[in-house]
Amino acid sequence: MTLIERNMDQTSLPLVVVPNCVPSLSEPLLRCIDRFDGKARVQLYAQPKDVTDPAELVARCTGADAVIVLGFHVTDAMFEALQPSVRCFAFGGTGIANYVNVPLAKQRGVRICNVRHYGDQSVAEHAVALMFELAKRTGRMDAQMHKSGWPGFDAIQLGGRTLGIAGFGGIGKATARIARGIGMNVMEWSRSSHAAEAEAMGVTESPSLAHLFETCDIVSLHMTLSAQSEGIIGADLINKLRPGAMLINTARSQLVDSPALLARLQKGDISAGLDVFDAEPLPDDSPLRGLANAVITPHNAWRTDAASEGIVQQCVDSVLAWLDGKAVNVVV
Repeated sequence: MTLIERNMDQTSLPLVVVPNCVPSLSEPLLRCIDRFDGKARVQLYAQPKDVTDPAELVARCTGADAVIVLGFHVTDAMFEALQPSVRCFAFGGTGIANYVNVPLAKQRGVRICNVRHYGDQSVAEHAVALMFELAKRTGRMDAQMHKSGWPGFDAIQLGGRTLGIAGFGGIGKATARIARGIGMNVMEWSRSSHAAEAEAMGVTESPSLAHLFETCDIVSLHMTLSAQSEGIIGADLINKLRPGAMLINTARSQLVDSPALLARLQKGDISAGLDVFDAEPLPDDSPLRGLANAVITPHNAWRTDAASEGIVQQCVDSVLAWLDGKAVNVVV
């Protein structure tokens, strides 16, 4: 671990702490750290891998006025331990409801900021990569080829198949554009209508979420997590998936009834590409690790060079705005 500090001799300035920063994020942060000159002291903890130990993270943030949160959850216990000092949390993600207790922050008058549309293309590409792995098994063949033998699998052509997109925001639209580019039919469902945009993209609107699950070969989730959407993909919808269907989730695990999905996967007649989980890191004894019909990645969809740059810039913008008495990307 390397501790990088700026302006620490100016003790009258507020303290901004970045307690967990991997190289892909520390490099763009260092490029813009001088923006805090004259406004705040900065402590940036850079290390090769994410630190997730709550006690260590709290210790690093003790005395901070603002915290830039990258790659970890702020539990209620952590939140309370950092009060009344920390008055602003800037999260490097969009859907923050499962990263911090938003009602608690609102009650305590603590500002919560997020980042927006920083990784639409990156997450969309990862969602499509999961589809390709399920359809082509390229990664599995590569792993076996590096060991020995001449493995081969019967693959699925994605062109001509129907992709259902649940949530037609920035990521959903980016996914649709990629899918249309490889010859897929695309159907979308959202709580609000996007008829004009969908038509312009050659995308069909689904009359209901149930219809999307019943009729599509692949369903990809791109909804934000909220009180209204938590658990929206229940056992009834999961069981509407036709045999051979794929479910892709690069959004939030809490959208889905995880036990119901596990039961359907264990039945063996569908497959899934998952980048998000109820518990992160995923426990070593998770039954998902033993399922050949599940492609699982460690919440990595957002981690590209372009997305990292966008995350850092927006987090810095949010904290600087808070220091200046202004508002950028404020959730609470």
